[in-house]
Amino acid sequence: MTLQLVSRSLPTRCSRLAALPHLRRSCRFSTRVSMSPPPPPPPPEPSLETEAPNAPVTRERRLTPDLQEHLPKPYLARALEAVDTSHPQGTKRRDPRGMSVLQQHAAFFDRNGDGVIYPWETFQGLRAIGCGLPVSFVASILINLFLSYPTQPGCLPSPLLSIHINNIHKGKHGSDSETYDTEGRFDPSKFDAIFSKYSRTHPNALTRAELSSMLKGNRNMYDFIGWIAAAGEWILLYSVAKDKDGLLQRETVRGAFDGSLFERLQEDNKKSS
Repeated sequence: MTLQLVSRSLPTRCSRLAALPHLRRSCRFSTRVSMSPPPPPPPPEPSLETEAPNAPVTRERRLTPDLQEHLPKPYLARALEAVDTSHPQGTKRRDPRGMSVLQQHAAFFDRNGDGVIYPWETFQGLRAIGCGLPVSFVASILINLFLSYPTQPGCLPSPLLSIHINNIHKGKHGSDSETYDTEGRFDPSKFDAIFSKYSRTHPNALTRAELSSMLKGNRNMYDFIGWIAAAGEWILLYSVAKDKDGLLQRETVRGAFDGSLFERLQEDNKKSS
């Protein structure tokens, strides 16, 4: 009964209000929605800046500020897998066998799998990935000469210039990309910096000139052994692994760090021979 009385009185009241000019607009419902402009973006946080106005080199050699959006925890060095934005789990269908990424890199040259690399095994490994005879001979002597003593389990040198894979992290030299840390882990952020800093022609590849620029940019002061070692490694890698356009692809470089590239090159050379 009450609902009927209220419903009957509503039209009467609205008609009375409509008769009053100054209250006529109050009975109308506006269908317009006021659109306020979006709030301005927050100002950049100075503590997150990767470029300093008074240090032009930080603008020339840029970092990837949103790397964590493409790869989980890029600051965390991985012990077993060489990961990047395209391979967040590392190389698929490959057993790291409990070795660090640096150990996996070196283990390819351990031809009999006993954990020790002798110069003739280094020679065989270099030949397997496509290095010429003179280069393989000279490089095998130099590699074992420089890495043998630091990796020995004791204080006495090896007369056979053996390299012990368990201690390969002790043979890490300076003036490198620092993708390997001092324990032989793989640092994804340092690996990404190789390309964010020096790739200019192609975002995921290095030209010969860009490779040379990277080697110069990584030099530590008066670290002559590191300069020579880094140049030898990268020039050797470029000579056997560049593509038909003369580019060293990102995936190629990643495979060199965990040794999977050497396995692919060995298989390709077997098929072509």
